[in-house]
Order: sequence, then structure tokens, then C-alpha cells
Amino acid sequence: MTDTTPANALDLRNLSVAYRVGGRNRAVLRDLSLTIRAGESYGLVGESGCGKSTVAFSVARYLPRNGSITDGHILLAGEDVKTLDGEALRRARADHVSMVYQDPGKALNPSLRIGRQMTEIFELRGISPSEASERSLAMLERVRISDPVSVMQRYPHQLSGGMQQRVAIAMALANDPSMLILDEPTTGLDATVEAEVLDLIAKLRHEVSASILFISHNLAVVSRMCDRVGVLYAGMLVEEGTTQEVFNNPRHPYTVALLRCLPRGGKRKDQGRLDTIPGFLPPPGAKISGCAFADRCALATDLCRAELPPLHDLGGHLSRCHYHEIAQTLPRTTPEELPVAPQSSLTAPILRVEGLNKTYNTHGHALRAVNDVSFSLMPGQTLGVVGESGSGKTTMARLLLGLVPRDQGGVIELDGKDLAPLLQKRSAGQVKAVQIVFQNPDSALNRSHSIRHILAQALKQLGGIRGDALRQRLGHLVRSVRLTERHLSVKPRQLSGGLKQRVAIARAFAGDPRIVVCDEPTSALDVSVQAAILNLLADLQAKEGVSYVFISHDLAVVRYLADQIAVLYLGRVMEIGPSEEVFSRPLHPYTEALLSAVPTLDGEERVRIRLDGEIPSAARPPSGCVFHSRCPRKIGAICEEQEPALDETSAGHGVRCHIPFLERVLVPADAVAAMVAGE
Repeated sequence: MTDTTPANALDLRNLSVAYRVGGRNRAVLRDLSLTIRAGESYGLVGESGCGKSTVAFSVARYLPRNGSITDGHILLAGEDVKTLDGEALRRARADHVSMVYQDPGKALNPSLRIGRQMTEIFELRGISPSEASERSLAMLERVRISDPVSVMQRYPHQLSGGMQQRVAIAMALANDPSMLILDEPTTGLDATVEAEVLDLIAKLRHEVSASILFISHNLAVVSRMCDRVGVLYAGMLVEEGTTQEVFNNPRHPYTVALLRCLPRGGKRKDQGRLDTIPGFLPPPGAKISGCAFADRCALATDLCRAELPPLHDLGGHLSRCHYHEIAQTLPRTTPEELPVAPQSSLTAPILRVEGLNKTYNTHGHALRAVNDVSFSLMPGQTLGVVGESGSGKTTMARLLLGLVPRDQGGVIELDGKDLAPLLQKRSAGQVKAVQIVFQNPDSALNRSHSIRHILAQALKQLGGIRGDALRQRLGHLVRSVRLTERHLSVKPRQLSGGLKQRVAIARAFAGDPRIVVCDEPTSALDVSVQAAILNLLADLQAKEGVSYVFISHDLAVVRYLADQIAVLYLGRVMEIGPSEEVFSRPLHPYTEALLSAVPTLDGEERVRIRLDGEIPSAARPPSGCVFHSRCPRKIGAICEEQEPALDETSAGHGVRCHIPFLERVLVPADAVAAMVAGE
């Protein structure tokens, strides 16, 4: 009798992969076995360095030159990829597997128009140029690009990040693959764009009946997108099961620890620190005799260090832990209580911004990147700044720092005294008072110098410290950001992303700043490292009384750290107020849409408010309320003709909207979403 059971989309059987470094093979994947069924979406999670991307590259045989499969098998639709020769491998890549990478800007050829990159895929399969063009247009329409003819004529840099990612998905799906690999496909996207991309992936998955390997460090995204999830640690599968079972009933201490790192349930800094995971992943090639997580696990015993646990089958839920029954009793490793914040005697704002504008001239058009922004920041408080890309967040940060000059008439005051528009014209005291922590520490730290040199230079330039005082202050600074003496002698490239970000924070604090602008400081970090950085920022704020302007597209992170929230759209403050008030009772339709787009791990049923199109160009903003062209609550001609003022509806809570206050309060966001969806 013939077996008609369809083959699994992907079978990894005892897969081991190593990279050759320093003349020897260093193991990265160790005896890894997992299965993705036909039509299934499988999530793979874990810290950077655990081997997630190596799994993806192994499946498509895209390993770098120093990488090799040392053991095991990779069955793609029943065919062993490991045994395929050149032509057969090209055919398998063309017919069965496609990848979407984290950064679409790097995946697309900057020198070719989108149309050429799309049509090339079809022409390589023997399709005529005219038909390839037609299919490319249809594919772009399929990924919800509204003007595909125009997009085909553009270069990648002329598209937004969300649009680039849609093009990358269109290219990946052009060959109707049976296996789609998504490697951190939404990490750099705003909440609304991320939600659109995830909706698109879910829809297309069912249309093309593709199986998905979804790699991400965003556990909430995996929870939304995946049927099953595997937790990877040091190249080994330590837990696997249905997504709901693993996230709601974790049975491995590493999974428990990852979930505790997240600011879940609207947790705020005044409710205590986030838990973190001590120590570091074993390096590639490390000899592991027992449980790989033992050195970081508070439940570990001598048995754990001596004997590798098997994958215990708990009724379809797998756990590689000797003590899986008590995994959820894992003790906290980070004290929950924050230091007691000093009581400030200052009742006046440390920073006052009034009527801030920034206009650029581009191609003959006046582009108002920041438009009439006003706010105050109190000592020891955090202002969270949120909004989509193109809303003016980073331009506002550059204005505060004096990196670009503001338009005439705007006011930025520090302690009641005017800050010069440009950094070069500010006094030494003003320069050290306002510092920044960038998103990417690799771009912010000089790779040629040691950490000691980088921090010592900052202390000399910002603090004017020399001699013995410099050595003492350097030691205090290093300890304050949880670094050690041994980190001082190395260069940035020898540190992990989290450690490099600690160095960047230490440099910002070298001159005892009054205000630190944090521009997406945790967006590229794993949840465990993110928790450590957030704890560090909260600790430093409590001890030093420093104020933050915290820019991020991760609204859960903003909610944890911020006391006040400012929501920007096309350079304007659409809503501003106390953090918990804005999150629990948003009054502007744009704020409602942003919050409804955030995925959650807590099983909360949330109706998403979809916004039509992308954020308009600041060079040609819509008339009236600039949000009216996308607003699901537009009430009529007044929205199109008259720009609303920023009115204070309650103490410290302002909103820029024509909708009457009572109507905004009495009609909940879920009801609006249902009305927009036609329910």
C-alpha cells in the first residue's frame, strides 16, 4: 500500500553546525531536531548567539564559507538538502524555500529599481519580460502596495521601511515557496507598520499554503503568529510545544527567565525592576558536559552540571530540564526594589520647550519636520516620545542636542536659561548637561580605541577630570553601569550588544548630565539584555535624579519607563499627558490606533484599528488636521479645513482633535475598530 501522507515541510534531524575560527571547528548547533508540518507556522526564539539565524542559513544552504554541517540531515519537503549538488540546490531554492531578512534595505539592491529586481525573479524561470512585468505588478498588489506601477519605478532608498519589507516579502513569495523563512522581519518597524506586515504574512500564508519558520526575539510577535514554538539555547532545543502552552506554562528555566524579562501587563518602573538573566551564553565551541543553562540557573544542582538532560516529552510539550516540574519556581536573580529616588527641591521644569519648529528645504518644497512642539520636563522624570517613522521624533532629539538649528522663534530652556540653537555655541556646562544614547552603539563608539580610552576621554572632555580623580571616577562610572575592570582593556568589537550599550550609557553619564536623550536605545537588543538596560536606566535615574527624553517604537518599553507620553504625527504633538492616563484612556484616534497595534503575550483580545495608507510627506501635509486622511473617526469638513489646537482636557493631558471630549471618552477604541471593520 502506497503511503500518501504528505512530507513535512521541514525536518531537522540531529543537525550539528560549526564555524571554523582560529584553525578549529566551533560548534554552533548541537544535535538539533525539530519538525515543521505542512502549512504550519513555527517560531524559534532565544538570545542572540543561540543559533537561530544559523538554523535559517542551514536550511537554505546559505552558510558562510567558514560554516559547515558536521552531522545530521535537513529534509526540505522530504528532500535532503545536505546531499544536493549545485543545480539541484539552485532548483530547491527556486522552488521550495525563500527568506525574508531583518533589514530589507540590505536585502534589496540599491542600484536597481524595484521593477527590475522583481521581474528578474520571473525571467530566471523562463518567463517573458512582458509577462514578468505583469506578474510583478500583481505580486506587489498582493502585498497591499496601492500604487505598484509607481513603486516599480523607484529605487529602494525611495521607499519607507514598511514598504521595503513588503517588497522583500513579494520577492520571497514570487516563486510560491513551500517554506518561508522570516528572520526578524519586523524588528526595525513601527507598531502600526509591524501590525500591517504581520497581517500580510498571516493572510499570504493561507493563500499560498506555505509553512513558516519565524525567527524573532519579540515573544509577543511569535505568540501572535505561530502555532508552535521552539526555544533555542547554545544551539540546543531546550523547550518546544504549542505557543500557548510554552508561553503560559513554561517548563524550562530559560523560558521562564525570558518571559520574566518583559514588562508584561503594563508594568511600570515604580512597580519594581524587571527580572534579568545573569551571566552570558556559552561561546561558540564551548565544551558543554551538562545542561548548557546550568551556570545561569538558580535551580541548577550538581546533576545539571554533570549530565545533559534529555528532552522530556510532557504530552507533546518538550523540556530539556531535569527539574521541569519546578521550573516555574525559578527564584528572581534581580532585586525588585529600585533605589529610593532623591527628593528634588526643584518645582520648576528642568527643560522647557515652547513653539519648537524645524523646516528643511527639499526639492523646492518647505518640509516642516517639527511643527509647534511644546512640552515641559521635570527633574527626575521621563518623557516618552512615540509615533511612526517620519513623525519627527529623531529630528526633535537633534534639536534638543543642538545638532541641527531650530527655526527662529522657538524656545528651548534648561533651568530657565535659553539653550543656544547649535551645540558649538553652547557653554561647556550646557553641553555636558544634555547628552544622548543612540540606538546603535556600534556607530557611536570608536572601534579603534579601548573602552578605557573611550570613557577616559569623555571624563576629561565633559567633566574636566584628570590624574587620580580620573581613575577614581572611571572606576565609579564603570561600576554604575554594571561593567567590570576587565571590560576596560577590550575594544567595542569584543563586546556583546548589551555591553556596548552599557558603555554608551556610561559615556553619556561621564559629565553628570541633567538630561539624557535616549533614541531607541533597546530596539536592537534581546529581551534579557533589554531588561538589564531598562533596569540600569531606572536605577541611574533614581540615584542621580537625571531626566530622560525616551524615544521608542516599543510601547511596552515606553510604558515601563516613562512618566509622561508625547505622541507625534507629522511633527505635531497629537496627544501628551501622564503615561498611565494616555495608555489606559487614549483620547486621540492616532494614539488609539498605535496602542491597538501592539501585540501582547497576555492573551488579551484586542481589536486593531487599521490606518489607511502610510504617513503623508511632511513636504505636502494634508490640510486641516494632518491626520484626517487616515483617521477612522473623522467627523466632517472641519477636520479637512481647520487644524485643531492642542487643548488640555484634564490636568496635564492635552489632545489635538476636533472630536468633542465626551464622545472621545464614551466611545471605546474597540467599538471604533468594529465600526471601521463594518461589524
